[in-house]
Amino acid sequence: MTSVPLSPAESVVLLDEEGRAIGTADKRGVHHTATPLHLAFSCYLFDGAGSVLVTQRALHKPTWPGIWTNSCCGHPAPGEDLEDAVRRRVGQELGVRVEGLRLLMPRFRYRAVMDDGMVEHEMCPVFAATTTDEVRPDPAEVEEARWEPWDAFRAGVLDGSRDISPWCREQVAELPDDPLAAPAASYDDLPPAARGQAPTA
Repeated sequence: MTSVPLSPAESVVLLDEEGRAIGTADKRGVHHTATPLHLAFSCYLFDGAGSVLVTQRALHKPTWPGIWTNSCCGHPAPGEDLEDAVRRRVGQELGVRVEGLRLLMPRFRYRAVMDDGMVEHEMCPVFAATTTDEVRPDPAEVEEARWEPWDAFRAGVLDGSRDISPWCREQVAELPDDPLAAPAASYDDLPPAARGQAPTA
């Protein structure tokens, strides 16, 4: 049996119902049957032909292992700028640099429960970007990655024929028909913790 090396300890930002930072938690222990609300992000990467990069989560992940989803998800570290976190995580997981990063859904939030009771519970702003780099997935995070035409991918998600993560299904339903042509959203609409505001007492 092959063991998976532990990644360095990472912390996530815990949130109140208004999206204000109220503390931090170890990422490795934050997901369970009563996962607290915390800050995350999702990114959809496109190539020059209008295809979106779809990834399969590594099989050992505690939440939704092996499920296909959007290009990259992650958690900003405490005090880390949100765009910097997106660029960092995309680089770590997929080995690419992002261009034209834009915020599309600043207020996206979801809660999803696996069959075994494991919960994801996040305020998760959604970004889109492009890349011209060759994708080099980190096998510790990504089992497989492939480019799919956006229109076909979106249609399959919306009609339920495309097996996909629950957050990706909700996001695609809310994303513009053409994410790259849509105007960027205002950063003022992000949760306060994602705007770098200090916790409120």
